[in-house]
Parts: sequence; structure tokens; C-alpha cells
Amino acid sequence: MSTSHVLLGLLATGTMHGYELKRAHDERLPQARPLAFGQVYATLGRLLRDGLVASAGQERSAGPDRTAYVLTEQGRAALDQWLGTVEPPMPYVNSPLFTKVVVALLVTNVDKARDYLIAQRHAHTDRLRELTALKAAPSATVDDVVAADYAIAHLDADLRWLQTTLGRVADWHREVHS
Repeated sequence: MSTSHVLLGLLATGTMHGYELKRAHDERLPQARPLAFGQVYATLGRLLRDGLVASAGQERSAGPDRTAYVLTEQGRAALDQWLGTVEPPMPYVNSPLFTKVVVALLVTNVDKARDYLIAQRHAHTDRLRELTALKAAPSATVDDVVAADYAIAHLDADLRWLQTTLGRVADWHREVHS
């Protein structure tokens, strides 16, 4: 994720200060890792330096002064360019799940490898249930539902892969250890 582009996108909706940007990020991307305030302000500093945002003045409301930021024309152009660039499918399998399964097959016996895969499948199934419940909750926002749909699709793909791999454990183990 490009934090700078996310902040540019949020600023495209209107002027905000750092605290508002952090809150908007965490609300709009509910399944993403929350942004740290330090990351927000460091990113704003770089965006300001590069002319992609500008200070829109100070405001004080029962606390320290807060600098509000506004998207510049150059920032809008950078955001439009980023949004218009197609994300290429990932060329490499870069997943802790995949890596752990391969290592488990290398260093354990068939039964332990199966146990690991079954435990992982249970964890994925539990998370799938949580996300499905989140989508059905009366308080679920469109942001929640869209994020849950994305996560569910990925969990479903992982679950299908785990099931297929469970069927191949003995063959894989035999091949690796022959």
C-alpha cells in the first residue's frame, strides 16, 4: 500500500489535518493495518516538501494547533496517475502461509505436515466466519462490507489451496525426501 497515495486520495475529498487523515484511513480501510500518527505526519511532511499538498492554515479546537492540508494540482495529477496505473499481478508467491507449508513439508513427517495444514485451515475458517458475521452486522458500513469481501475472497483461495495441498502432502513429502 502506498500511504502517500492513500493520503492524497483522502485529501481529494476535502481539507483535513493529520488526526482526521488517520481516522479517515482507519475508517475507510477497516481491514488494513491502522496508520500510526507518526507515519501520517512523516508522510505529510514528504508530500508538503514535494508540492503535492499545501498547508491550508492552522486550527485550534481544545488542544494543540492542527495544520490542515489541502491537495494541490500537482498532488491531484500524481493521484490520477497512480489510480490510472494498473497493478500487475504479483510475479512471485510471497506469502508466509506458503513459505511455512513448504518448510513444514521439508522438516517434518507427513502427519505433522498434515496437522499443520489442518490447524491452518481451521484458523482460516474461523476468520472467514468472523468476516461473514461482520458483513451481516447491522452496524456494517459499505467500507466494512467491501473490505470483508476482499478478505473473504483471499481466504477462500487460501482454503482451496490448503485443501489441495492436503491431498498432495504424501506425494510432496515422498518427492522431497527421496
